[in-house]
Amino acid sequence: MQHEDRADLSHLRKVVGASMAGTIVEWYEFFLYGTAATLVFGKLFFPQSGNDLDGIIAAFATYAVGFIARPLGGVVFGHIGDRIGRKSLLQFSLVLIGASTFLMGCLPGFGTIGYWAPALLVTLRFIQGFALGGEWGGAVLLVTEHSPNRSRAFWGSFPQAGVPLGNVLATIVLLLLSTFLSEEAFLAWGWRVAFWLSVIIIAIGYYIRTQVSDSPLFHAARKDVERGADTGHGVVEVFRRYPRAVFNAMALRFGENILYYMVVTFSITYLAHRGIATSRILGLLFLGHLLHVLVIPIVGAAADKFGRRPVYLLGAALAIGWPFAAFPMFDTGDTVTMLAAIMAGLVVHGIMYAPQPAIMAEMFPTRMRYSGVSLGYQVTAIVAGSWAPLIGAAMLRAYDDWMPLAIYVSASAAISLIAAMFMRESRGLSLSALDAEDRRRMTR
Repeated sequence: MQHEDRADLSHLRKVVGASMAGTIVEWYEFFLYGTAATLVFGKLFFPQSGNDLDGIIAAFATYAVGFIARPLGGVVFGHIGDRIGRKSLLQFSLVLIGASTFLMGCLPGFGTIGYWAPALLVTLRFIQGFALGGEWGGAVLLVTEHSPNRSRAFWGSFPQAGVPLGNVLATIVLLLLSTFLSEEAFLAWGWRVAFWLSVIIIAIGYYIRTQVSDSPLFHAARKDVERGADTGHGVVEVFRRYPRAVFNAMALRFGENILYYMVVTFSITYLAHRGIATSRILGLLFLGHLLHVLVIPIVGAAADKFGRRPVYLLGAALAIGWPFAAFPMFDTGDTVTMLAAIMAGLVVHGIMYAPQPAIMAEMFPTRMRYSGVSLGYQVTAIVAGSWAPLIGAAMLRAYDDWMPLAIYVSASAAISLIAAMFMRESRGLSLSALDAEDRRRMTR
């Protein structure tokens, strides 16, 4: 029995590693774009108006395209993934996002091909976002469907930790390039190296993902489908059978998603606008991301011990107050104070972000779980994270004051707080029991 337990744990760790490997790679590339949008794309791919914020706003508009594509990717990947499995689609998404990122590094700028430059950038950004839309749902389900009921939030938090790890990689690469190259060399070719490196890490991530398989829970659900035991799956079925779960998941994501992109993407714009050097900003974010990686599994374990709902309520409540402290701290220009503001924001974000895989997996039965979690997670990005840096830059241009920014972040966090109040506690829930209840509902 102990031998079986050790074998199960060993296999679970392998699944977690495979899930994290791809997640790190894909978010390295996705966040690389977000950082480059501030540092490079506004200058190279758009006509210049004389105001640096105008180019950044245009670059953030293309940044939003990736988020708009994510729900489409979530729908397509979720629909197919609920039929054929999580593993094969995760491998495909890895290749797709890697190819689009590599080609971004090959694009000529506005001065060379004119408006074709932003047009091609938008196209590749759409493909990148589409691939990422299918990545998250498959990665977290690969882990949560293999996890024990008592520790699902802990194990499910590791793919979430892959997000800041990917960001750490992107920050390290850009920090090294921007530090050791002149600004002219960095803008001319240095930034492209960071995008081309995706080829190496894609190959590593793809290989690791070949070493795992879909969960027994998924195989059992697929056998039910083959026997005709259910009547549908996919987006339409999710909305028909579990509309409350979908909208609750979206609302939980709303404030968390905006908070994150204000901390890790818009803060670069805000601090640069206040005269802070690029290498200094990237150094602060690097340290913040490292703390974020450590916080996420700790919070995941807490969600298993104390419940999903109280942990999420705490995070949303802290998110309401964070911006009113953080932006004045940014304005001091003091390194330690700015670092404290970034770290506090990422800790607060981690409290909401870590339990999400378990929360969302426990909302839907296996036959439609990929579609359900992808919808709940990705659709929110259209109105939340996609526009947050752009809205922040526009507010900064219009008011040159932090108060409107703080109100925006705080109001979005209040939406997630309300959603958490109405969230059903699911700590320790059996996914097999959830599937059995779904079958009973189907026969009514």
